[in-house]
Amino acid sequence: MELSITTDYLTDKLSPEPCLKHIADTGFTHIHWGHHWGSDFIYSKSEIGQIKRWLNGFGLKMVDLHASHGIEKNWVSLHDYERVAGVKLVKNRISMAARLGADVINLHIPKKEPESETGKKLFQVQLRRSLDELEPFAKKHNVRIALENLVGQKTDIHQKLFSEYEPGFLGLCFDSGHANVDESGFELLNANKDRLLSLHLNDNDGVDSLYHDLLFSGTTDWPLVAAAIAESSYSKCASMEVMMNRKKFKMEEEFLKKVFETGSIFSEMLSQTRNYISGSA
Repeated sequence: MELSITTDYLTDKLSPEPCLKHIADTGFTHIHWGHHWGSDFIYSKSEIGQIKRWLNGFGLKMVDLHASHGIEKNWVSLHDYERVAGVKLVKNRISMAARLGADVINLHIPKKEPESETGKKLFQVQLRRSLDELEPFAKKHNVRIALENLVGQKTDIHQKLFSEYEPGFLGLCFDSGHANVDESGFELLNANKDRLLSLHLNDNDGVDSLYHDLLFSGTTDWPLVAAAIAESSYSKCASMEVMMNRKKFKMEEEFLKKVFETGSIFSEMLSQTRNYISGSA
């Protein structure tokens, strides 16, 4: 069975080699690259080359990569020197994904927009300016950008961008935990099933999305999630963005085994749902 887990289930810093080994030893076939996703970190060619050797050595494939909107290198900054640096940061992740065999990167559109009308208009201009600059680079590397649903963010910004940019460049990353807290995420998925490129599967109590818990540990309606994904264009394996909670799990091995177990249950649910929809059940 093919299953994917995020590489930053413990931390998004330090050497990923131990986590990659543990992921492979547990039986996972794919990884979602999560290291340095919220930083200004630029990966060098030597670092990417080493990651490629680790993946090959452990028999792992990269399903997608979580790119960074940056802190000072912010691809939608109102200050153009920061925006240009942010575009360079995203391009670094695009070329990294391509070199490591992935065809999708995930991006957040920052939730906090300027309060003034002038600032809001400039934000929209900067957002499209960056996407316009990223589009030819992404297409050259055969990598698409998946915009993630976030809690408390109006999804009309995604809808507008999807109407302006073609599916061969821009799509959707669906985070089930975010959608469990903010149902607009489900509405966005249901309206754009042909745009679904990436999954961040995790669970929570429906109140706090910060804790990316194991599947079936919270209040997420997993049959509903499975049905939506089964009806979408997404054809890759189930990919979990879950974090190890030290209060619930003392041992990393125990945590990973539970992630694999719950992921396998959902993967089978998804497969059965797809078969039912296709009429081959």
